[in-house]
Amino acid sequence: MLQRKSSPLIETRLRVVSWNVWWQFGPWRERAPAILQVLRDLDADVICLQEIWGEHGTNFAEKLAADLGYHHVYAPGANMNDIRMGNAIMSRWPIKNHDIIALYDQKNAEEMRVAVHAEIEGPRGTIPVFCTHLNWQQHHSHIRQRQITELMQFVKDTCKKNRAWTFPPVVCGDFNADPHSEEIRMMTGQTSCPVGDLVFHDAWHFGTDRGVGYTWDNINPNVAQTYEPDRRIDYVFVGWAQPDGLGHITECQIVGNQMIDGIWPSDHFALLAELRY
Repeated sequence: MLQRKSSPLIETRLRVVSWNVWWQFGPWRERAPAILQVLRDLDADVICLQEIWGEHGTNFAEKLAADLGYHHVYAPGANMNDIRMGNAIMSRWPIKNHDIIALYDQKNAEEMRVAVHAEIEGPRGTIPVFCTHLNWQQHHSHIRQRQITELMQFVKDTCKKNRAWTFPPVVCGDFNADPHSEEIRMMTGQTSCPVGDLVFHDAWHFGTDRGVGYTWDNINPNVAQTYEPDRRIDYVFVGWAQPDGLGHITECQIVGNQMIDGIWPSDHFALLAELRY
């Protein structure tokens, strides 16, 4: 039997954040500096944001990136009273290319969900990152399953066009679905894989032993007023690691879960994952 030559295990880390920052809901002008403070303190390498507002040729990610000194790409989605709600990827390193797709939307639902990809030119190789936000209503599992299929095809097609990439794809977002749902099981290979052999590791599942990992949590009064149960609906997914550990999930934690100067930054808590890079 042939033995694969072992490579030294990579010890350096890539820090990735995913966070739904709650559009212009609630006291958004007061929340904005709190969001910035959290992101500045985390000092992540890659930040994926959902519910980013955009209007009059600018968007919140652009403002955050300018303050942090990051590169960014923004993908506008739903039009809410002439203010867009979309997704963004920010990076401390240059974004060489990016692409955006619209995801399936049931007729007249008007949610206009999108997915955005950024090809990040990091110091130790290209990092393919994807960010999305799926339909929110609990009875929309059938829609989210269609959206997952399109998202995974987007990832597969993008990676196929860039075969020289060695870092596994990173997919972040607010999936509005629990880990045991069919749509999340499609991502992790626990049910039929919609796109060939493409499956992902759930960073919270592999990178922590801290319990349930609720990102939608009633200790946050912005959640409590919705009268919904605590849920884990936000994710950092990573493709299979390389033999030297490239892309291996080493840590995942809940962040953005404290008030800043008396303000809750968002209704969602964020995730911070560390990967070998």
